[in-house]
Amino acid sequence: MSDGAVAVPQSLAYQPTLRIFRLAPGIILLAAIGYLGKLTEQAIAAYGKAHHLALPNIEYVLWAILFGLVIANTAGVPEICRPGVRTYEFWLKAGIVFLGVRFVLGDVLKLGGASLVFVAIELGISIVLMTMLGRWLSLSPKLTSLLAIGSSICGVSAIIAAKGAIDADDEDASYAIAAILALGAFGLFAFPAIGHALGLSDHAFGLWAGLAVDNTAEATAAGALYSDAAAKFAVLAKTTRNATIGFVVLAYAIYWARKSGRQAVRNKAGFLWQKFPKFVLGFLLISLVATAGVFTKPQVASIANLSRWAFLLTFAGVGLQTNLRELRKQGLRPLIAGAVGEFAIAAITLLLVLGASRGLGLV
Repeated sequence: MSDGAVAVPQSLAYQPTLRIFRLAPGIILLAAIGYLGKLTEQAIAAYGKAHHLALPNIEYVLWAILFGLVIANTAGVPEICRPGVRTYEFWLKAGIVFLGVRFVLGDVLKLGGASLVFVAIELGISIVLMTMLGRWLSLSPKLTSLLAIGSSICGVSAIIAAKGAIDADDEDASYAIAAILALGAFGLFAFPAIGHALGLSDHAFGLWAGLAVDNTAEATAAGALYSDAAAKFAVLAKTTRNATIGFVVLAYAIYWARKSGRQAVRNKAGFLWQKFPKFVLGFLLISLVATAGVFTKPQVASIANLSRWAFLLTFAGVGLQTNLRELRKQGLRPLIAGAVGEFAIAAITLLLVLGASRGLGLV
């Protein structure tokens, strides 16, 4: 070796391989639970058909989440699996990117101008309502900000993005995440039942789920539990909300920087790019390529199937990451603020969707 050369530790050369091995047990667990959910759905459908029984069609989405919840809150997730289980958000983003192949521009336009207005209304209502509730219940100001950001945009992802931007405590972030997760789990079960009871169309229900359910995983799952078409509209509406994350987090960062006397954000464009969810761009890119007719029908089917496999892992991860015992430890006030705010947001957005659907015929 020549003088001045830097020796590279042998272990570093194998880091990518070691990382794959470290993540593999958790990813295998996600795949196993997700596939078990799919097999359960198919087995129940086959049993009902063989015995001429009208059994309820419970989608693999719900089974995967339920199996994950049971494991997480009984035996617990093995330590060796935890790094891989935490990749469920990656599979969610990958699934949404692949799902773009099913959205040609004509589908995107079907969301409609009224729906885009509803997204803007939802953002405003969520921020104002959560801020008022946080002050009323004497929550810490930064916890109130995190709840407002999480409920208005994309749940846990928005809270994580905002935590560093407003210099919030880990405890505040944990409280906000716990409240959002608990309410997201409730919405996943309640929204499809309400939608069926009201006889909402696929478009109307998908739009409502995309507007009112915070976490992208739960919004997508709620839409999928209703119908494939509803899932498409839920993803469209939810992706539109997600795209505002950089702007909303930037506004809060500037507010808290001024309030604490810190230097305000200088490079606003760079900040926006850092916080903007890049998977939204991937979704749009795949959608544009599909609109241009680049993919053949078999290719479209294959890519769409990849999204379903990615969602299998995602929904299993949602269940495995929900620790009911930890939620109970967080106290009631953040949960009360979140619950009252989320129920109000769900009711208001439902009224908007019903008015647009049945009163104006826009949805």
